Amino acid sequence: MPPTTSPRIAIIGAGPGGLTCARVLQRHGLPVTVLDRDASAGARPQGGTLDLHPATGQAALRAAGLSEEFAALARPEGQEMRLYGHDATLLFRHAPAADTTERPEIDRGQLRRLLLDSLTPGTVRWGHYLRALHPLGGGRHKAEFDDGHTEEFDLVIGADGAWSRVRPLLSDATPHYSGVTFVEFSLDDADARHPALARLVGDGSMMASAADRALIVQRNSHAHLRGYAAFRGSEDWALEAGVTMTDTEAVRAALLGRFAGWDDRLLALLTDNDGGFVNRPLFALPVPHTWTHTPGVTLLGDAAHLMTPFSGMGANLAMLDGSELALALVEHADRDAALRAYEAVLLPRSADAAEGAARGLANALAPDAPEGTLRHLRRTAGNG
Repeated sequence: MPPTTSPRIAIIGAGPGGLTCARVLQRHGLPVTVLDRDASAGARPQGGTLDLHPATGQAALRAAGLSEEFAALARPEGQEMRLYGHDATLLFRHAPAADTTERPEIDRGQLRRLLLDSLTPGTVRWGHYLRALHPLGGGRHKAEFDDGHTEEFDLVIGADGAWSRVRPLLSDATPHYSGVTFVEFSLDDADARHPALARLVGDGSMMASAADRALIVQRNSHAHLRGYAAFRGSEDWALEAGVTMTDTEAVRAALLGRFAGWDDRLLALLTDNDGGFVNRPLFALPVPHTWTHTPGVTLLGDAAHLMTPFSGMGANLAMLDGSELALALVEHADRDAALRAYEAVLLPRSADAAEGAARGLANALAPDAPEGTLRHLRRTAGNG
C-alpha cells in the first residue's frame, strides 16, 4: 500500500519510460510531476517506429491500463523483417501470420501522445532543463534548473536519457562511442512517390549489410520510410571527409563512396531520399552499469542502461522500468525499500540486455556480414 502521506516525486524527462512511470503512479493515486527540457510536446521529432514486446513494453502498457488504446494504434503488419545482401538478394524474410500480434509496431510519436493524453492535465511541465541536483539529506534533493529557479523533492527519478543530469549523483559512468555511426534519411509518401523502394522495404523493417556497413529502413505510418546508413568508423567521419551535414549533396556523395559496389536498387535509398541527412553516432554505457543505492534518487531507461539499438530493447526496457518502479513505490510503504527492490531487478536485467545489444551490433556490422545477422534471424524468427 502507498504511504499515507504522498512524497513529492519528480520525474526528469518525458520519454516513454518517464511517462509510463507517471501514468502508473497516477493510476494508483500518487501525485507526480514530470519536468522536460523541450519547450513543448511537439518541439522536436520523436524518431521512428518501435516494436513493443509482450513481456516488456506491452506489460508496461497493461500496468498503465492502456492496452486497448495501444491496440488501436499498433501495426501488426509492421512485424515483417527482411534481410538483403549488398547485391539486393533477399536472404531472409519473416512475415508473421495475419493474426499475430506478438510484437506490433507503433510510431514513437504516437506512443508518446498516447502516454501524454493519459496523464492528468499539467503533469508535464515543459521548458525545464535540469542543471544540477543537490542532496539535502534524508533522501531529499534540490533541483536547480537552467533558468535559475530551484525546487525540492522527496524523490527524483532520472528518466532523462543518454546524457542524464541525474546520473552523476549515482555513477561516474559516461556514454562512450560505440564505433558505429548511423546517418538518418527518410522518404515521404513512399508507396506513391517511391514505389520500388516501398516494395523493397515491405510492411515492416529491412536491413542490407556487408563488410561493416548496413542500410536499415523501417516503415512508419502514413507510408513514411525512415532509414539509416550504418557503418564503422570515426565519430568525426564527416569532418574527416571534409563535409558538413548541412550540405546534403556532399553527404550523399560521401555515403555513396562508403557504399560503393552495392546494388543500385539499394543505393536508391541514398540517392532518392527526401530532405537531408542527420548524423547519429551510437553511444552506450559500460556493461554492466551499476551504482550504489542512494536514498531519494534513481534512474530508468537510457539514463540507467543506454545501449545501441540492435537489441530492440531500449524503449521496451524503459517502459518496463517505469512501470515496475511505480508499482514498487505503490506497494512499499517505505520509499527506500521500494527503490532497493526496483534496483535489485533493474540492474541485472539491463546488463543482460546491454550484452545482447553489443552482440547484435557485432553481428550486424561485422566483416563477414550479413552471416551473423542471418544466423540470429533464423534462430529467433524461424526459417520462413
